Amino acid sequence: MELYSGCINKLIEELASLPGIGEKSAQRLAFYIINMPGDRVARLAKILTEARENVRYCTECFTLTDREKCPVCENPHRDHKIIMVVENSRDLAAYEKTGKYDGVYHVLHGCISPMLGIGPGDIRLKELMVRLESDVAEVIIATNSSLEGETTAMYISKLIKPTGIKVTRIASGVPVGGDLENIDEVTLLRALEGRVEL
Repeated sequence: MELYSGCINKLIEELASLPGIGEKSAQRLAFYIINMPGDRVARLAKILTEARENVRYCTECFTLTDREKCPVCENPHRDHKIIMVVENSRDLAAYEKTGKYDGVYHVLHGCISPMLGIGPGDIRLKELMVRLESDVAEVIIATNSSLEGETTAMYISKLIKPTGIKVTRIASGVPVGGDLENIDEVTLLRALEGRVEL
């Protein structure tokens, strides 16, 4: 039996389909949106549409941006000789929150996972190797401490070592199986400062 009318049910279903949003949260959000002033709902809808239409990958590091290059890659004060390799844009944001890293990033958009059929060609490794043809002094591998993250780190290390570029891995402090986006800034900072060469 349906509790609400068609429009309300559709809104709840759509909100509940978002990651991390359960049925109760979806209901709360749906009723909040329904009770918002019409102009705020229109603005929210417009922002969602604009984000979907205009957000793309940075041409240099492949994080999400609405410009050709993201603010980090455009910043001339960042050290472009140090590249931190992360799995996704949320991990990049987690390191940026520390305020202590002044290099640039490379976003893989995944990690190697033979169990899921994700190989080296399915993530942004080719683009990383192209970037390494410029003047790069160090690559910091900051993939998650999961089996897939460790596999990806070792693979990247083996690819880069013959080039003579220094390759380091973030230190422990990041729990095994933990996602970087969920870890506090102090732990991330300790992991960055205690990184070791692979």
